[in-house]
Amino acid sequence: MRNTLEKKHAVKNGIGRMIFAVLSLMVELSFLFLLVLYFYEKVALVLYIVRFLAFIIVLGLYGAHKTANIKMPWIMLILVLPLVGVLLYLTIGLDGSTNKMRRRFEDVDKVLLPMLPANESVIEKANAKDKRIANMAKLLKSQSGYPIYENTKVTYYDDGLKGLEAQKEEMRKAENFIFMEYHAIEDAESWEGISEILSERANAGVEVRLSYDDMGSIGFINTDFVKRMKALGIDCRVFNPFSRGLNFFLNNRDHRKITVIDGKVGFIGGYNLANEYFHVTEPYGFWKDTGIKLEGDAVDSLAVTFLEMWDAVSDKDKKENIEDFSRYLGHYTKEEGENGFVQPYADSPMDELPVGEDVYMNMASSAQDYVWFVTPYLIITDEMTSALTLSAKRGVDVRIITPGIPDKKIVYSVTRSYYNALARQGVRVFEYTPGFCHCKMSVCDDTMATCGTINMDYRSLYHHFENGCVYADSQAVLETKHDFEKMFEASNEVTEYYATGRGAFLRLGQMLLRLIAPLM
Repeated sequence: MRNTLEKKHAVKNGIGRMIFAVLSLMVELSFLFLLVLYFYEKVALVLYIVRFLAFIIVLGLYGAHKTANIKMPWIMLILVLPLVGVLLYLTIGLDGSTNKMRRRFEDVDKVLLPMLPANESVIEKANAKDKRIANMAKLLKSQSGYPIYENTKVTYYDDGLKGLEAQKEEMRKAENFIFMEYHAIEDAESWEGISEILSERANAGVEVRLSYDDMGSIGFINTDFVKRMKALGIDCRVFNPFSRGLNFFLNNRDHRKITVIDGKVGFIGGYNLANEYFHVTEPYGFWKDTGIKLEGDAVDSLAVTFLEMWDAVSDKDKKENIEDFSRYLGHYTKEEGENGFVQPYADSPMDELPVGEDVYMNMASSAQDYVWFVTPYLIITDEMTSALTLSAKRGVDVRIITPGIPDKKIVYSVTRSYYNALARQGVRVFEYTPGFCHCKMSVCDDTMATCGTINMDYRSLYHHFENGCVYADSQAVLETKHDFEKMFEASNEVTEYYATGRGAFLRLGQMLLRLIAPLM
């Protein structure tokens, strides 16, 4: 058995910058709190102002179009500790400061999304094959703007390393452009192999663009990473740089994982570009991750998702500066054969539409025989709990796989707090024993499956930029199911224990943790 006690090596890279920024933020918040507290105790008017603000905020939260699981912790905190609750909500709970960024995304999307085909005829074909596929296609089109395709081949990879090797092989063939967008990049052995290919292709005249999330990568790379990439011919952009001081947009991170090559081949999945995803290091036992390769016209949707982020995070504020996107679309070679239906999509916190959650809930509600999910974190809303348990009550075989070895112990405790409500209503819960299971997938009735970056937790479903893909009526769906079956064999079923067990003290602790779950 692999050494599951291996510790993460000390990473100095960006840690110093992060520590300095966090300490600066704490100092600013502490100063703000002490300043308000001073006047709160000295000036009676401030007390009434805080109470009035607390009432307005609670009233606004009560009427907001958000799930109760996100609203209630804030309401309880503000009612119990008005001063602390109001200050925290005004600094990290509001979305108003993202209005500028929201307008940027809207401007880019108004240009990009209409460039994708409507593919109404494909929906009709899907409807003739299985009405559930067509209904999912309509849902995604209305919620995200991304269409369904039929001329795309899907290749499924049951391990992140297999996906990476296939990705590198395709990148070596690039002739026109390579787009890469990832939540986390580690400047280590795995990335060296990728950067060598990117540099070689850039020197051959291929346009190479790389985008990453600063928070996701901050412990993995140095501050000169962008300069070094540009020296290699790789154009690099950073999403929402982590800087000193208050940053109201910090709550929203780019969690997407996308590679697009010449508009003909695309890769998505759960793995980031860091050593632990490819078994170079194993701090949490065997790291289980998955991904898919798309070849065909659906790759245009991946290109649009990448270009949306690339232009939205640029320094250009005016929409007339948005680049010409057409040169990156329509390069696919038509794939004939039994490829089924494919629908890549993106989810954004800017539009306040929980696309990722809607997909998972629709998978559960449309299932007739079985629906299986795997997620590294399970922190779900009452609405999703109801959808899962209702399917189980209908006689559908509903199962969820979570990790047997956690990467974040507190989040793991919160994850387990959701087992009881699911297990006692018939949902079967499994923990993957070989190590940390990082893949995010679902499969339903040998008909549809999903793969992407979307965890079943509040961060992914409500706060992060995510992407995924629904694929149906293809061999890849059966391969996904087969991988689930192998994961079940390597997992412990904990359904009975959590349906009947747990002591009162443990339940109390888990309930307290769930109060801060929306912030995790």
